[in-house]
Amino acid sequence: MLGAAGLVCLVAVVAGGCQKNTASTLHPDPAEPVPGIAATRPNHLPQNAVTCAPPHTESGVLATAAVSDLAAPIVTMNVPDGWNSATGNGDTALTSTGPDGMSATVTITPTDLEPGGSFLRYTANLGGAMPRLKFSVAGGQFCGYSSQLLSMTVRGPSGATDFTDRVTHIWTNTKQYLVAIHLEGPGGAAGFSGAKATLMQDFAVVIP
Repeated sequence: MLGAAGLVCLVAVVAGGCQKNTASTLHPDPAEPVPGIAATRPNHLPQNAVTCAPPHTESGVLATAAVSDLAAPIVTMNVPDGWNSATGNGDTALTSTGPDGMSATVTITPTDLEPGGSFLRYTANLGGAMPRLKFSVAGGQFCGYSSQLLSMTVRGPSGATDFTDRVTHIWTNTKQYLVAIHLEGPGGAAGFSGAKATLMQDFAVVIP
């Protein structure tokens, strides 16, 4: 268990996950094993290398997420049908809004940490200071990349909010990046499960 209050369990089995109800903030311990870590090593890649091209599914429409950083990976992912998407600014590569108060954000951020440290730092900041009612984490490696699936419910001033995140550690020829697909919506929103199934799928990766 992590932290003195045992706020979340992280298992070493890649496909495993865990869930624990808590009203506290996560304080991860980097000494604990982190799920979703792939034992990969960076290789020199040719320009515009396609390092991941999962089969397209019938769920959603394709959208490209990219930032102005010329060394950053470019991802092509599925967005739910009928959602409105727009290019973001800075580390925000894409924003998308859907029905029932739901929204999604894709960030592509340089990191100086290895996958486990990057995941723990991202998880610790997820939801800010809002009390956590539920939290779960599972490994989701794909195309040789370290990746995690996070699910969380927090209590805010206007009620519960559900979060789901897909975080993936991607290296290029010059840097390491954390790609995060973040979905949120009011607690119990009718379309949340369907949006989650679409947005959290494996995505295509191109290294410039």
